[in-house]
Amino acid sequence: MPSEKLDLKNLDMSHLKKIIYNCKQATFLIEKKAFTRLSFREVIELRIHLYGCYFCRLYGKQSRMINDMVQELFRNSMQSGIRLDDDFKKELQERIEEELNK
Repeated sequence: MPSEKLDLKNLDMSHLKKIIYNCKQATFLIEKKAFTRLSFREVIELRIHLYGCYFCRLYGKQSRMINDMVQELFRNSMQSGIRLDDDFKKELQERIEEELNK
């Protein structure tokens, strides 16, 4: 029986190491968090990773800043009433269709 517990501990440590060293998953969760609510497990995994990873913490800060700037830009353009020219819209649509047909 004691060897069985040891295996479970190793399994838990293995999972913990995957969380700690998985920057790809952490950046995915950072982006997901910007648009939807994370599960309890995802929140814990992200916190564990961010606690030890300077680069992902920096990525998170930069991602939030970019999202905030884009939202502000969008709000300002909507308030100012800026609209695309109809000819530009038509040309853009034609270019998109042309690219899709390649």
